[in-house]
Amino acid sequence: MATIPIPKPANINEYIGGFPNDVQKILEKIRMTIQKAAPYAKEKISYSMPAFEQNGIVVYFAAYKKHIGLYALPTGHEKFKEAFSKYKSGKGSVQFPLNEPIPFDLITKIVKFRVQENLEKVKNK
Repeated sequence: MATIPIPKPANINEYIGGFPNDVQKILEKIRMTIQKAAPYAKEKISYSMPAFEQNGIVVYFAAYKKHIGLYALPTGHEKFKEAFSKYKSGKGSVQFPLNEPIPFDLITKIVKFRVQENLEKVKNK
């Protein structure tokens, strides 16, 4: 469960604003990385976490006590299984420890993959 700074944040600014400054900086950089990789994606709060949506959810992210969780849904995690091997991960999540550099280049690749995947789903309907 995410360490949520307020009961139900109304938007990503509220979510990020409730964390200590050092974590806020990381969350903002993740947010900017996602925005740059998916410029047409819309921000929202879903499951009390920041999320980006473009033809469906692209990714979610959340801050925890010792890590940042990134949720690219099972397909994104399957595609990047090898890159995730050095991190703790589950079926649909990966944990980037706060005491290690955040892999922003990897986040960019994941987001671009998910945007393309969502676009393909729309085309194939």
